[in-house]
Amino acid sequence: MPSQLLFLADAYAKQCDAAVIGVRAQEGGGVGVLLDQTVFYAEGGGQPGDVGRIVWEGGAADVARTVKGADAGEVLHLLADGAEAPPVGGNVSAEIDWETRFARMRMHTALHLLSVVIPLPVTGGQIGDGKGRLDFDMPEAPSDKTALEARLNALIAENHPVTSEWISDAELEANPGLVKTMAVKPPMGQGRVRLVRIGAGDPPVDLQPCGGTHVAATGEIGAVRLGKVEKKGKSNRRVSLILG
Repeated sequence: MPSQLLFLADAYAKQCDAAVIGVRAQEGGGVGVLLDQTVFYAEGGGQPGDVGRIVWEGGAADVARTVKGADAGEVLHLLADGAEAPPVGGNVSAEIDWETRFARMRMHTALHLLSVVIPLPVTGGQIGDGKGRLDFDMPEAPSDKTALEARLNALIAENHPVTSEWISDAELEANPGLVKTMAVKPPMGQGRVRLVRIGAGDPPVDLQPCGGTHVAATGEIGAVRLGKVEKKGKSNRRVSLILG
């Protein structure tokens, strides 16, 4: 049974009350908890799943990882080793580790801006805690990394609003230029796709499909610096980004 994904409407929601709709044993041990609604982001699109805590009357358990379930729309809250699961049908309070989530939100939005200052096809990416990276279809390394970093920090400092909207699958198919990633295509088949927009102008600073969590304005990212630019293939370069 799918969960209602509260973070899609409000990435700043740190806690929610929910009902336990299932508990599943995992291969290799441990259990995953299914909730009817959740503020926890499930791992995907280069963004790690949230960690945090589930509390109920008479018990509590740490969530060590959040992943997608076997069925569409399911979110599995994987409990820490040895933790007892809440009873199915009971009510719980689910709370994310906000410090970790917010750092990932800042990095995720910063990586979207990195794809603006380096306008090349994206071949991969990963969001870490304080550090992230994008891989580009880039035969040659950037000639002036300092200038790229300065432009990126200027976009951040302009404090552009970050919003989301929905379009139909058909609208996305009619606008393939919205998709920057080469290897990973946005999830389709459910009738609609979420877009993340940076900037209020026309055209915006950036507009692309994304199901992850972002800050509300670029100024919340803070200063960043470019890390290594590594060669990862004949025409592939990995550009690291570090939060200040």
